[in-house]
Amino acid sequence: MTYNTQREKMILPEYGRTIQEMVDICLQIEDRSERQRCAKNIIAVMTTMNPDVRQQPDYERKLWDQLAILSNYQLEIDYPYEVVKPEDITSKPKPLKYPMTRIRYRHYGHLTEEFMRKLKDMPEGAEREELTSMMANFMKRSLYNWNRDTMDERKVRTDLSSYTDGTANIPENFRFASVSNGHLPGSNASKKKRKR
Repeated sequence: MTYNTQREKMILPEYGRTIQEMVDICLQIEDRSERQRCAKNIIAVMTTMNPDVRQQPDYERKLWDQLAILSNYQLEIDYPYEVVKPEDITSKPKPLKYPMTRIRYRHYGHLTEEFMRKLKDMPEGAEREELTSMMANFMKRSLYNWNRDTMDERKVRTDLSSYTDGTANIPENFRFASVSNGHLPGSNASKKKRKR
């Protein structure tokens, strides 16, 4: 009796030894057209063994790639797709370049600073006021997430004014959104929550 631990290691264990043996037999077929037909039959069996693969986009290409891998790229047939190369599988991705820009207030982040530069150059009007109030609430939430103890609406007002060089300011009568439940203080939703 031979145990699996004594057998040759499988290349793709998810297909089992039966598929691996079929591929090994296919490799030994000398007639190219017969080998092509055998490869198509193996693909059909691989599809029936794993029917969920049909839900994936471009599943046929993946199956042909896996057939090439199972044969250690030794199977000489006419592949319907360009098969992935072994060096593409083993190659490491190139390291990502991270933006190394200086951020004035790290808890607001780089995108907030970019947005503030655009807000600073916007013309006066209702759209600018709306965006200023949205940014004020976003900054309040960012400050709250960063450190709940230092969360202060006055700091948000100061920081927004500082970012825009005083061109955009939060009005004195502006009501910040609550950071605990996302509702404005005094709104019906926040009153209901307090009653419970």
